[in-house]
Amino acid sequence: MNAQLQTQRTRATLYRMVMDQHVCPYGLKARHLLRSQGFAVEDHWLTTRAETDAFKAEHDVETTPQVFIDGERIGGYDDLRRHLGKPVADPKATSYRPVAALFGMTLLMALAASIAVYGTPFTVRAGEWFIAFSMAVLALLKLQDVESFSTMFLNYDLLAKRWVPYAYVYPFAEGLAGILMIAGVLTWLSVPVALFIGTVGAVSVFKAVYVDRRELKCACVGGSSNVPLGFVSLTENLMMIAMAVWMALGAFGVLPAWAHGM
Repeated sequence: MNAQLQTQRTRATLYRMVMDQHVCPYGLKARHLLRSQGFAVEDHWLTTRAETDAFKAEHDVETTPQVFIDGERIGGYDDLRRHLGKPVADPKATSYRPVAALFGMTLLMALAASIAVYGTPFTVRAGEWFIAFSMAVLALLKLQDVESFSTMFLNYDLLAKRWVPYAYVYPFAEGLAGILMIAGVLTWLSVPVALFIGTVGAVSVFKAVYVDRRELKCACVGGSSNVPLGFVSLTENLMMIAMAVWMALGAFGVLPAWAHGM
């Protein structure tokens, strides 16, 4: 009897769209979540638009999938997560996760490149590559939608506010400087470009965040991001400045011996 009650308690019914041209991803997520939580899932497919519309009308719902547990309608995928005590992402919430993921990946890329070239991850060149890779990837994210980036960028960049085309030039300049620094060529061009955009960016972020106390989103990882403008954004620009100064010192031959090669 106890086993039967346990089976009844952990049985769930799922209605989801499975059509020739479309299999609902949230339906797949809901099924996986239910199974991972120990539910025996009765998986009902809605295989036509007419069948889906009839189901929505019958249960007075606007979306699928729909989950039922013990005969009680729980709702869609997000509703299921809430019912099970799982976190539900807020699409409007700000987060540093995109920046953390980006810098984490570019750091690993730099260490991997150092291993491939020098046989060890712990080299000065790895540090240089980390910043240069970061600049290139940040530029890539901005270039995916330059229009969206420029709109967000104009909220706080001091130069772009005075000369709007700068908002469109910026991601190309950042990408160019990053690529040249990765290759270690045309230092006479990459250094002034990185120094200029980094300095303007740092001053703009500092004024917007720490002087004007404005709460804005950063365009650093593209115009559709929810990364808050603040310390991380300032650090990004300071890293760019540091890299430019470092490479300039190297070009003039004033770096200490340990800074050359490995």
